[in-house]
Amino acid sequence: MSDNATGSAAAERGLPPAEPGGVASFDEADRGPIRRMQEFLHRFPTSIPFIVLLIGVVIFSFAAPGKFLAPFNFSLILQQVTIIAILGVAQTLVILTAGIDLSVGVIMILASVVMGRTAVVYGVPVEIAFPLGLLAGLACGFVNGIIVTKLRLPPFIVTLGTWSIFGALNVWYSRSETIRQADVQETAPFLQWTGTIIKPYDFFSKTLGLDLTFLKGWVLNYGSVVMLIVAAVIWYVLNKTAFGRHVYASGDDPDAARLAGINTDRTLIGVYALAGFICAIAAWVLIGRIGGVSPQAGQTANLDSITAVVIGGTSLFGGRGSIVGTLVGALIVGVFRNGLALSGLELLWQDFAVGVLIIVAVTIDQWIRKISS
Repeated sequence: MSDNATGSAAAERGLPPAEPGGVASFDEADRGPIRRMQEFLHRFPTSIPFIVLLIGVVIFSFAAPGKFLAPFNFSLILQQVTIIAILGVAQTLVILTAGIDLSVGVIMILASVVMGRTAVVYGVPVEIAFPLGLLAGLACGFVNGIIVTKLRLPPFIVTLGTWSIFGALNVWYSRSETIRQADVQETAPFLQWTGTIIKPYDFFSKTLGLDLTFLKGWVLNYGSVVMLIVAAVIWYVLNKTAFGRHVYASGDDPDAARLAGINTDRTLIGVYALAGFICAIAAWVLIGRIGGVSPQAGQTANLDSITAVVIGGTSLFGGRGSIVGTLVGALIVGVFRNGLALSGLELLWQDFAVGVLIIVAVTIDQWIRKISS
């Protein structure tokens, strides 16, 4: 017997006997705190935006004492991010499928023009003009989905092209004319309903007889209520329905999803169509916010919606993210812009801060993804 064989036999004799019915096991090295943090963030990606939001609130409460924490200021932040949050919900659906929609902003503007111009200029009853605007948003999203699935083109390229197409349709139908607030109020006041002011303290005290002192100074509008309803409905769809599970599966691994029997093309078309419909709801809120109808409103909505989604923890690579994270991401953008403004910094530094947040969010997302690779 060779020396190697003798050594091996001796080593085997030195091993402890196996337990009856036992299986082979391998002890992993103790995981360090960084690894444990990585695993925690992978399981709970929404925790990151909550932490960032808390840090921002603490910083700006000291940077702008007496102003930032005022109830009216928080009300203002919530009203400012309402439209971005709704568009962010639409964008979240698309990004969960590992796509991106650069046309959400122009779909919103086009739908608002269809609603406003059809009702005010052409005299169509608002009961018809409003659904037509919703249908316009749905149709735009459906077109995006059909092109992405049938032509097998990257969503970035498709929606970049439709962004130009829908923008041209917006200019054609609106004739580059703005409809004044007074005209909308006279002809179709329903379109301005989302801008109606709500004072929570008065509501609870007069309706329910509750004296909730901490609500004094808060001023909201029905647009914020619409935002919460849209977010709640889409959260339910993503977490409690088969369609929602198909969305996550199609974004995480489309090949595996197809092998599991999921019609990924139908899922993608449904996602883009639903995103377009949500953009049309944002158009209704936009009219309530500005009072009139402008073909130039919401020009930065595309970038802002993507920012809210990315900062909110949704992975640009698909398959991971949440609606709650997107809402918190929109709040983070609003808090940082508002806090920096109250601190006396110029607009350019607000944009600088948001840009840094985007880069940091994507970097963290890449780092978290390594755990599954």
